[in-house]
Amino acid sequence: MSQLFGTVSDPQPGFDFPQQLTEKYSPRAIADFVGLDKPKKLASKLVAKPFPCALLFIGPSGTGKTTLALAMARAIPAEIHHIPSQECNLETIERVRKTCQYVPMEGCRYHLVLVDEADRMTDAAQVSLLSKLDSTNFPPNTIFVFTANNSDRLEARFLSRLITVEFSSYGIAKDAAALLESIWMQETGSLANAPNFARIVKDANNNVRESIMALQRELLLA
Repeated sequence: MSQLFGTVSDPQPGFDFPQQLTEKYSPRAIADFVGLDKPKKLASKLVAKPFPCALLFIGPSGTGKTTLALAMARAIPAEIHHIPSQECNLETIERVRKTCQYVPMEGCRYHLVLVDEADRMTDAAQVSLLSKLDSTNFPPNTIFVFTANNSDRLEARFLSRLITVEFSSYGIAKDAAALLESIWMQETGSLANAPNFARIVKDANNNVRESIMALQRELLLA
């Protein structure tokens, strides 16, 4: 079972800052993820000896693609340039590319450009990236991480420049249920009136994020 961080400390004595469970128990280190043996192995080796490259994290929603990219940036450490899909256009790509020409912010060794839902980027952005991900024009000390549920809308030329890393929820049911049990214990201090954790995971099709959201509902009803 993945190791969990403890409850969030109160930043100001006397004040309570509640969080959604998906945020509160979001893994911050690569080793803390449930399942994902191959993605974790690749990420661990890359952060140990980073080099300029472009990765495609591909798989179902809720399997930890974006969260693992953020954990990588934390481990390197790297300056993060997070580009949501709706903002991944030619103008944004050109701006980020220019920023990556410079030395990362103080305390960081690398730039990490994270493009979420890359299959929804504009056609112009994808074409622009073809040259920027070429070995002759790759920005120095930069790692690109693109996330997508599938690659149907991504050009073959674009995919050929990426290291594809597949994310799957297959085989994680037992560990996911144990994670829910651990969260329940930390939140309530007891397994009294606890729901069927395995059933929650099954109903969520092994989607860890969806399972934790369902557990939050159970806690509110308890």
